[in-house]
Amino acid sequence: MSDSRVGQQFELGVYTFADRAMTPLTDHTVSPAHRLADLLEEISLADELGLDVFGVGEHHRPDYVVSSPAVVLAAAAARTERIKLTSAVTVLSSDDPVRVFQQFATVDLISGGRAEIMAGRGSFIESFPLFGYDLRHYDELFSEKLELLLRLRRDERVDWSGKHRPPLEKAGVYPRPERELPIWIAVGGTPESAARAGSLGLPMALAIIGGAPERFEPFARIHREAWTLAGHDPSDLALSINSHAFVGDTSGGAANDFFPYYARAMSRIGRERGWPPTTREQFEALRTPRGALAVGEPEEVAEKILFQHSIFGHQRFMAQMDVGAVPHDKLMRSIELFGTKVAPLVRAEVARRTDSG
Repeated sequence: MSDSRVGQQFELGVYTFADRAMTPLTDHTVSPAHRLADLLEEISLADELGLDVFGVGEHHRPDYVVSSPAVVLAAAAARTERIKLTSAVTVLSSDDPVRVFQQFATVDLISGGRAEIMAGRGSFIESFPLFGYDLRHYDELFSEKLELLLRLRRDERVDWSGKHRPPLEKAGVYPRPERELPIWIAVGGTPESAARAGSLGLPMALAIIGGAPERFEPFARIHREAWTLAGHDPSDLALSINSHAFVGDTSGGAANDFFPYYARAMSRIGRERGWPPTTREQFEALRTPRGALAVGEPEEVAEKILFQHSIFGHQRFMAQMDVGAVPHDKLMRSIELFGTKVAPLVRAEVARRTDSG
């Protein structure tokens, strides 16, 4: 069976890049140690609530605290019982696939078979000069390193050679994981990436953080068609939609709690990439049923996820709730509502749709 199968019920999860930026309301920045302690509490809560997966992403910037997702996930593995633990994302292009495999195999052993890897090329570039890679090889690095990672997953001893890493000659790579590590491909908007994931028989995590969800349907179609053309089992096809989300007791309360942090973060990134500052009007447009933001009361967020499901028929939804360093107490409440109110609504409706076929 392919590793892409995610389970019988629709999966819901949370992911984070562990923002620690200066908050817009207090101009206070939490320490890295404080943010990591909070993060482990958030993962534990998600596990207690019965959410299916928690993802931790990689950055090498002062406004994010996690540069090594596997280390954080190993700490989380020791204090959780059932939740899947994934990177979101591992910047494979600037890492060593041997070390990535070893680290996540270790997380898998500590967690009793709950580790996943979400591999991507990275939307920020700091890791490339940091680890001595040339950005001119951006695509080539990812393709070559993904090939090696998949070989390491398949074979205990590996013969391999490439352009960007010393060759391996009958190299044994240890430890081996509890079971075959699931490897997802993170896609932000490149058709070629969707086609590559499908042709390799790998599940795809599609980020939708702006615009109308319908605009992203071609990526799901490309993934599905490449999967079928390559002869992979259609029943193993898996797609995750990853979006910004926040749940509050009321619709207006959720919007008011989330907007200042979201706007600060998106405007900061926008200054680096030539985007205009994020306005409340734009934010509210994204909150409408056909927008990318799943922000509101539980029923409203469930409706947004189910609207996306009607487009994509995906198997997993992951919510990034701490954009811009949302305070820990507000984030914990959002996770609680997501697990106790949103998840049952979504699972029940997806099960009904599946049964009615």
